[in-house]
Amino acid sequence: MANRDAIFPANRHALYEEHGYSAAIRSGDLLFVSGQVGSREDGAPEPDFENQVRLAFANLRATLAAGGCTFDDLVDVTTFHTDPENQFPTIMAVKTEMFPKAPYPNWTAIGVNWLAGFDFEIKVIARIPDKA
Repeated sequence: MANRDAIFPANRHALYEEHGYSAAIRSGDLLFVSGQVGSREDGAPEPDFENQVRLAFANLRATLAAGGCTFDDLVDVTTFHTDPENQFPTIMAVKTEMFPKAPYPNWTAIGVNWLAGFDFEIKVIARIPDKA
């Protein structure tokens, strides 16, 4: 079995401790990132939806960086939405800023009815680049 190393961003937020999970797991040349939400450092949701989405991407970026990756290393993206029909224009505007040009990672969007007080969550798998 491959080694599994827990990865945490520099300013790990309270949700990791409160709910007992790692921000990401490095296994071989892959980084499996847990769902990132728009949480403040104390674990509370950012109340403004657009800012919550932006903060989720910022939290994702910090976790990827801690694992030696960037958005360019993403292979698989899954997002969860509590009200996809009404939220998609905002999400797509932010997504376009985060991924301005092809090739884009594959993306699966899932509508859900509960995200523990949040309205958007993003989880990814990234390939860790060679350091050569």
